[in-house]
Amino acid sequence: MLKKTALSLISIFILSCSVTKTIRPKTNEVAPEVIPKKEAVVVVKEKVIVKKPIEVVQLSQEQKVQAYIDKFAPIAQDEMRQFQIPASITLAQGILESGVGFGRLAVEGNNHFGIKCHRGWNGGKMYYDDDAKGECFRTYDDPAESYRDHSVFLSGRQRYAFLFKLNKKDYIAWAKGLKKAGYATDPKYPKKIISIIERYKLYKYDSKKGAKIVKNEKIDTVISKNKKNNIHRVEVGDTLYSIARKYSISVDDIVKENKLENNTIYKGQELIIPKSK
Repeated sequence: MLKKTALSLISIFILSCSVTKTIRPKTNEVAPEVIPKKEAVVVVKEKVIVKKPIEVVQLSQEQKVQAYIDKFAPIAQDEMRQFQIPASITLAQGILESGVGFGRLAVEGNNHFGIKCHRGWNGGKMYYDDDAKGECFRTYDDPAESYRDHSVFLSGRQRYAFLFKLNKKDYIAWAKGLKKAGYATDPKYPKKIISIIERYKLYKYDSKKGAKIVKNEKIDTVISKNKKNNIHRVEVGDTLYSIARKYSISVDDIVKENKLENNTIYKGQELIIPKSK
């Protein structure tokens, strides 16, 4: 009886051990099943979330400059014909001063030549840190107006008068003369202008036959509009009434065209005189 009881207990013990052994999972068997599943989920998420960056095509500096030249060469040549300023000088200054059309003054104010407000300016204004903080610069409705104002600015001020005695094809003398007259404070300004002219062969635009003119309808429209006007440089003794009589227009026409706040004018001021109707 005792023998049977002992055998029975041994059998139960062995059976319980074997059951426990089969039910308890082994660590080295569970790990390969769980870890790959977690990795698989991560991979799937990466495929959904991570996207390839979009490739942005950017213009090189050479392409930007050429695009600028193609767009503004016609107006620079037209200004040369009317005001005797070399087209190469105008284009080079525009490229340099406007940052090839991408500078803040050019983008926000259509100002391609860095012309400041100066006394008597009644047009649009914006403020920008240049030689001093928060300086006032002129703004225009169209870049073509900036080109015209550049021509009027140079031709209407006595300090630039000696430039117009130079040969139009002598861009080196013009570049040095601009610095001498005080157009820019940068001592390397002439060198920069000359370098741009020679690098992009802008001197060919100083000749009627030297370069093909690419017409720009928008620019031509603005030029045509400006051609209808005269520029009067105020002299001692001038009044709005005397100027109006001289051009057979009304004082109101002058005030409106120049956006004058009152009838006060001063010597050296440049007034746009609309054609009489």
